[in-house]
Amino acid sequence: MIVDADAHVVETEQTWSYLDGSDKKFRPQLFSSADNSAMQYWFCEGKAIGFRPPTLTEQELIALSKETGRELKTEAGARELRDVELRLAHMDRLGIDVQVLFNTMWIARVADKAEAEIALCASWNRWMADMWKQGKNRLRWSCVVPAMTLSEALQQMRFAKQNGAVAVSLRPFEDDKHLVDPYFYPIYEEATQLDLAIAVHIANGSPQLLDQFKPRYDKMGGFAQFRVPTVITCLSLMMSDLPKTFPNLRWGFIEASAQWVPWVVKEATRRTGAKGFPKLPFKEFNIYVTTETNDDFDYVLRYAGEDNVVIGTDFGHTDASSEVDAIDIFRANSEVTDPVKKKILDDNPRRLYGI
Repeated sequence: MIVDADAHVVETEQTWSYLDGSDKKFRPQLFSSADNSAMQYWFCEGKAIGFRPPTLTEQELIALSKETGRELKTEAGARELRDVELRLAHMDRLGIDVQVLFNTMWIARVADKAEAEIALCASWNRWMADMWKQGKNRLRWSCVVPAMTLSEALQQMRFAKQNGAVAVSLRPFEDDKHLVDPYFYPIYEEATQLDLAIAVHIANGSPQLLDQFKPRYDKMGGFAQFRVPTVITCLSLMMSDLPKTFPNLRWGFIEASAQWVPWVVKEATRRTGAKGFPKLPFKEFNIYVTTETNDDFDYVLRYAGEDNVVIGTDFGHTDASSEVDAIDIFRANSEVTDPVKKKILDDNPRRLYGI
């Protein structure tokens, strides 16, 4: 089984067709920029929310692929799941059996009000449940949860588990809370009981940090806003009591590459001092990390271990993490042995996501 451990779906108007009754008042509306029609923004209650990637034409995607040297072209119907069969057909061409789908919109904050967050999460999760049913069990997914209301978060996790979800998406920062905060322990307890992984996908739910780290004089994009908080959270997790408190919980750090793994392992080892630290903390603490095709695999595997690395395509996006044919490129990598490739493509993601 070849598992794409990080693929995406781009939200559309269809996503919000699952809102019920009075929740329909929170239905987001999509507006295009007057200056650039490719840039679109979701608005809810008069305020821009979440994240929406540029809407590029086929010709623009081809040109961008040539410019970046990475394959970025996907059909709109496939990445937006308006055509599930088209998505499955593209997966077949890529040699992918299963994709684990992540949201696009929740990369940034989606709601200020708890009731709005509950409604939007519920609609998204119902949408994904429907896509899973149509997808012949090949489209597994990571649910979004209303972190402001834990009782609702637990209910939505239970629904998601019954409808094809394999993980819970959490952002490194949720408003003023970091993921090692005991506030999130009920989610971790429920995830353990449901056998769902915690997927820490690059994102940032703190408006203050998003603004602070916004690139103003350079072209580093979302590196500081989204990747750096993910790395911080991995180190915090390893240095916290969470691995001991929830020893059976699996953690995935998604879309931040893996080149930073040796750095955080060395930092944790040094900071632990005489107390000692596991030689392979990722294995010891059930932590998995997605790699990218340009990572130094020999260096990364030495610290992450060959049992805790997975790979994804970032299907549907066009950012620095995206490479639609990443799995084919990885298969052709002569520096990684075939048994290790099998672990990264098959054994490890199935263990992480309980597939």
